[in-house]
Amino acid sequence: MDFLAVNIGNTRTKIGAFVGGEFVKSMLSRNDDLEAIATQISECGSELGGDADRCVMVASVVPEVEREVLAIVPQRVEGMRVCRVEHDVKVPIGRQLDRETIIGVDRLLNAAAAYDVLKQTCVVVDAGTALTVDLVDGAGTFHGGAIVPGAQMMLDAMHRDAAQLPELHMTQPDEPVGHSTAQAMLTGVYHGIRGMVRELVEQYAEHTGAFPMVVATGGDAQLLFKDYELVDRVVPDLTLMGMAVTLRVAASAESGDG
Repeated sequence: MDFLAVNIGNTRTKIGAFVGGEFVKSMLSRNDDLEAIATQISECGSELGGDADRCVMVASVVPEVEREVLAIVPQRVEGMRVCRVEHDVKVPIGRQLDRETIIGVDRLLNAAAAYDVLKQTCVVVDAGTALTVDLVDGAGTFHGGAIVPGAQMMLDAMHRDAAQLPELHMTQPDEPVGHSTAQAMLTGVYHGIRGMVRELVEQYAEHTGAFPMVVATGGDAQLLFKDYELVDRVVPDLTLMGMAVTLRVAASAESGDG
């Protein structure tokens, strides 16, 4: 099936086109730039073929932006049905969570995409506005994990709450020891996040009795983990891949093949 995937994160919206089940294109824009989102929906939508069963899948962690995007979709891709993840179709991943937990749909989609390929215990690190480190066991059950501020959020908090710390944009530090205030801040955030992820992975391995494969995604994944031996794969479009898995499993169940 051809479909358009729209993933609304905390600060950015990523839009991807899938043709014949294959990922062909993605675009990214800020949530506050609705005109750019609308344009990208049109551009990615033009990649789709003439399949009468085409659809738009929408996943969101920001209800206000989701409402605005849902209003845009019919104007930009006419005649395509809209399918909301976790409302119209459930993410195909088992869950072991506290009853009252409200889980971000992006975390579930990442877990489903990683397990669909790996079929073993794995940890998914999503380095976005917030940074999550989640555990999926060998049976494909999502257990949750840890949530901390993302790299830029850490830098912003330091600048906001400490009078002498400068405003910075997250980049890789020049050296392990920061010889200036700015480099010390970057070093602390960069190595602090990497060290935290290692500690959590080791804790999860002890908890499950198996050392997991580690998959990283999110806007800062390349910056933080591209050369980190702990991380087996960096997959920038993992959440979109999870939407493809969700649609495939739902279509299979509907046809009676699942």
